[in-house]
Amino acid sequence: MTKIQNLRTYDLEERTLNFAKKVRAFIKTLSKTVANIEDGKQLIRASGSIGSNYIEANEALSKKDFIMRIKICRKEAKESRYWLRLIDTCDEQVQENERKVLENEASELMNIFGSILRKSE
Repeated sequence: MTKIQNLRTYDLEERTLNFAKKVRAFIKTLSKTVANIEDGKQLIRASGSIGSNYIEANEALSKKDFIMRIKICRKEAKESRYWLRLIDTCDEQVQENERKVLENEASELMNIFGSILRKSE
């Protein structure tokens, strides 16, 4: 890889890490309803899985392994977006705005991993 491509790789690692951290901070601000607790657990798992699978993809032993990991990244980003849509912000405007920002980031990550996948296959 060239130096620029290598930096982009780590930028995406950092971006997925920041997404997972922001999701965790967001979850802490929500009202503790049964639904939010359960949906929050799922959201935390899915958001963290995006970055961990991307790191695994970068260490893949074969092209087939790389493609599978990228597919998992895309799937987890899609799942994160789903759980974000289910979260109840109780019409708190600040929380709703943050939820929308996170939902948008999950969509962007889906698109990024989809693009990587198309270029890799």
